Amino acid sequence: MIRVLKYSLILAMMCCATIADAQSQNYREMHKVKKGETVFGIAKKYDITIEELVKANPDMNAVGYELKKGDYIFIPYPAGYKPGAAKSGQTVAKGNSTAAQTAAKQTNAIRVGIMLPLHNVDGDGRRMLEYYRGILMGCEKLKKEGANIVVNAWNVPIDADINTTLAKNDAASCNVIFGPLYSKQVPALSDFAKKHGIKLVIPFSITGNDVATNPNIFQVYQSPEQFYSEVARQFVGRFTTQHVVVVDCNDRSSDKGVFTFTLREALAKKGLTYTITNVTNSAESFAKAFSTTKPNIVVLNTARSPELNAVIAKLDQLKSSVPTLKISLFGYTEWLMYAKYNMDKFCKYDTYVPTHFYYNPLSTATKNFTDDYMKKFDQSLMDYMPRFAITGYDHAMYFIGGIKKQGNKFVGSETDKNALQTPMHFKRVGGQNGGLQNVSVSFVHYNTNHSISIINY
Repeated sequence: MIRVLKYSLILAMMCCATIADAQSQNYREMHKVKKGETVFGIAKKYDITIEELVKANPDMNAVGYELKKGDYIFIPYPAGYKPGAAKSGQTVAKGNSTAAQTAAKQTNAIRVGIMLPLHNVDGDGRRMLEYYRGILMGCEKLKKEGANIVVNAWNVPIDADINTTLAKNDAASCNVIFGPLYSKQVPALSDFAKKHGIKLVIPFSITGNDVATNPNIFQVYQSPEQFYSEVARQFVGRFTTQHVVVVDCNDRSSDKGVFTFTLREALAKKGLTYTITNVTNSAESFAKAFSTTKPNIVVLNTARSPELNAVIAKLDQLKSSVPTLKISLFGYTEWLMYAKYNMDKFCKYDTYVPTHFYYNPLSTATKNFTDDYMKKFDQSLMDYMPRFAITGYDHAMYFIGGIKKQGNKFVGSETDKNALQTPMHFKRVGGQNGGLQNVSVSFVHYNTNHSISIINY
């Protein structure tokens, strides 16, 4: 079933967004627990039963649960109450429903829709919950900067008929919708956004090419072909004086041939030289692929760690024989996962890693975000690359912040210079009737002085 969580972010009500109840629920607001409050007292205050309050907050069923000062809990509508039945301007909640009253007055608010799997049933749901929380944190930041934002979030799992969600009264009034996660739900949501003039941000990987025919779509995900085409373009623009050495690592399962093939074509068009060698070649044969007069930049045709380690060992052997050789490495996004184990080697070989994100745990801004997330949700960020909460935060700041500044004219043409992890900028594809495709690419550079720099394109 579809569940609706409606938040008015005019108030600072950042809170736990966990959704565990399998039944449809409508939440009228969040309540921050004060010292001395009890479950009984809160239920009485909002004219609901204890059972209704516990049903809206499944954590209360846990053995040893204690209501603590500073906790945020969901306040449901009383049983049988239908929020949609309220007349325009009518107060729809009893008790101290300041959030609901304020939201009703916001005629100039930016209305945000979230249509993603928001549940604890599987990994998809948990990752999207973290992403959603990041969006809420971005909205809180924008609110402090003067934005009026109303967020409607719908749980749209893999087996949901998204048309049911689109029939909800609040869906058509959105200025921007984030979703869906599943490709099969894209066509209906794409048509809906186009019909109602809603900006549609598709944040994660999908199949299909609706972006080519819908001017309202912002497609964040880049296919491997799109990504590596842009990486190759930036590579030949940056490394104009280097000699390129492509190392065949004999990994028949690798999908990186799409990059090395694209790169070799781009090099040929620019008249730049390259040689090909094999990781199993003898030391003498391997050395012949390198230039002694130009800096060399080494590209593997796989991203796997064992092959990377084998090539690094080969380069170590070569450098010990010819210390004057200048060698850099150019890798793949997957190498970011190996960085903490290979930091010294990456820096030794002046390594560049192309990516569409970079999570820097040492950044002060990143540390502040992760600390704030822990305080708000009593959880650490999940150990995924990229971090989903930070992705949600960056998306909120870029898209909702862009709408705040430019209104309906926002098309994402400017590079995001303030992203914590996932910088973006967009170009229109498919002519004037096409949508907007993210073309942002970054090179993470592990410098020989053991510093790290980010080159954004």
